[in-house]
Amino acid sequence: MTNLIANGFLDRADDGFRIGVRMAYWAAAAAKDFDVLAVVNPVLKDRRDVTGETACFFRAEGEHRVCIAVAGTHHALRREMSVGRIAPITVGSSGRVLLASNPDLAEKVPQHEPPQLADSTVTDRGELRRLIKQTVADGYAITVGDASTAPQASRPPVFDSAADVVGALMIQGPTLRMPYEKCVERVDVLVEQAERITRALGGRFPA
Repeated sequence: MTNLIANGFLDRADDGFRIGVRMAYWAAAAAKDFDVLAVVNPVLKDRRDVTGETACFFRAEGEHRVCIAVAGTHHALRREMSVGRIAPITVGSSGRVLLASNPDLAEKVPQHEPPQLADSTVTDRGELRRLIKQTVADGYAITVGDASTAPQASRPPVFDSAADVVGALMIQGPTLRMPYEKCVERVDVLVEQAERITRALGGRFPA
């Protein structure tokens, strides 16, 4: 209890205790996530059921991307994905979409040599900048062997009421079931879902 008080999580109130300022700060952030997840999770399950593949939602945390929601495929052959999984934002289709939607972050991150997570991970900074610009132009990203052996497809991100990026939807699956052509087809179905989540959150798209 002494440690909690010292770190601002609890305050003394006469002979008892009450929630401290720092605890209230983290509680507010958690409540905000609950609002987002209440909208995102049903959409992910819908995408999983329609495509048969794992659907995820990533958000940017500094120079990383974090999975905050996932609806896993029912197929036995799969690449495991779980809530809380962290990866460099420079790898994977969702990372590329998040970078393409945040010019300041996109300018900052490629100044460091990207880590190599798989055989085909893009580690050349000039090539990464080119791919980010291509993602801006295309409005989507498809990667094969960049973050893992599983092909991934991501489409425009979800925005909040200030037109700031909340996160990016992604579908992934093994090449056997999700070749590049199938990724292209599934990119299109993500557009409607991203817009659906943005509207449900009271968000708006950048001008």
